[in-house]
Amino acid sequence: MDSVTFSTISNIIKTRRSVKPAMMNGHKIPNGHIAALLELADWAPTHGYTEPWRFVVYENPNEFCHQHAELYKEGVKPEDFNEATYNNLQHQGDKVSHVIITIMQRGDLPKIPPFEEIAAVSSAIQNILLGATALNMASFWSTGGAILKPAMKAFLQLREEDNVMGVLYLGYADQTAEGKRNIPLEKKVKWVK
Repeated sequence: MDSVTFSTISNIIKTRRSVKPAMMNGHKIPNGHIAALLELADWAPTHGYTEPWRFVVYENPNEFCHQHAELYKEGVKPEDFNEATYNNLQHQGDKVSHVIITIMQRGDLPKIPPFEEIAAVSSAIQNILLGATALNMASFWSTGGAILKPAMKAFLQLREEDNVMGVLYLGYADQTAEGKRNIPLEKKVKWVK
């Protein structure tokens, strides 16, 4: 592989976009590409080498989406149940190639605070998203529905100290949105001399 230049990395970072699952086109991603993205995730920074990222990959997204919809339905009070949300969750994977549930499995070094483990998994997720962009894939990181609810944690048989970090919907799309930033960079940075 050729050496990567700053401009190549910069372009990948600046062109990464969230593409909602409904905007994907249903074409399948080769499993080898998904494996390559997971390898990128495995190279995220990790304090104390705890490597807290874990992934559950669904090759059939609809299997997960139906389970997710049922978890939502079971976990909400009848008066709060929203049929549209339920239907949306059931069909979220209709045009998606793969779904990856991302998990922070707390390491066994108590000196490392949980927020650092969360940051490490977030970095692993960003590696996946950037790799997907480099491979012309569409991606969407979601925490909606029942993703952050105790029912999902129980469904995944996680420990109390572990966290679901979200679900990544991966596929292909025929078009993507333009990127923008609302706050100028100068207002976000303070230089100290």
